[in-house]
Amino acid sequence: MIAPEEVPGWIVHEDARVLVVNKPGDVVCHPSKAGPWSSLVGALREYTQLPTVHLVFRLDRETSGVVVLAKDAKMASRLQVAMMERKVGKTYRAILTGELPGPVTVNQPLGDDVHSPVFVKSAVVGPEEKGQPAVTHFAPEATGGGFTLAKVVTETGRKHQIRAHAQWLGYPLVGDKIYGPDARLYLDFIDGGWTEALAAKLLLPRQALHCAEIDLRPAGLEFVFAAPLPADLRAFCAERGIRGAE
Repeated sequence: MIAPEEVPGWIVHEDARVLVVNKPGDVVCHPSKAGPWSSLVGALREYTQLPTVHLVFRLDRETSGVVVLAKDAKMASRLQVAMMERKVGKTYRAILTGELPGPVTVNQPLGDDVHSPVFVKSAVVGPEEKGQPAVTHFAPEATGGGFTLAKVVTETGRKHQIRAHAQWLGYPLVGDKIYGPDARLYLDFIDGGWTEALAAKLLLPRQALHCAEIDLRPAGLEFVFAAPLPADLRAFCAERGIRGAE
């Protein structure tokens, strides 16, 4: 549950029509049955005292970083159309398992992973499986200790795109319960919560993915919103000798 006093510290920008927050890596975006303080949208509705706040795009629960919301339906529609037309720039930072030697682009279609025990899992699929086009650019910023802090830019917005492409590339995200060493770890987590056995295999209690920047200038708004690498990911980089992480 979200404590009301936490929310003001998440605000990156607020004006009459737009609200931008730096979401922690343990908060679900969409409203749930557990009440307003169980989701980002619910908590921000309470914070603003508005009847509705419109989520322009979502992040997975365990992904931290910049989230943009609109305070009115007209602005929400404008930004959502811009998102669909790929007129919003998004930059992520991720900690990958393995030391990526240089920039690489993954241009591989994604579809449902029909072989996975986790039904929500995506995977690179062949032409006969009619996957959706997906393009992800990975660029190492710092390496060390067998890991890479990478800048990640997507040209498309498919489900779990960065995570699925990182796994296909052979550099899965640290802490990823579904796209990491074994998707069954996700089922173990659902059944028994976070355990020492999971910690030993995943190293972090959440996937090491952070939405670092949203650029709304292609959508006609003079805004670029950024959020620094959060404390848990900075600490991991420091512990593992990934130099230059900040």
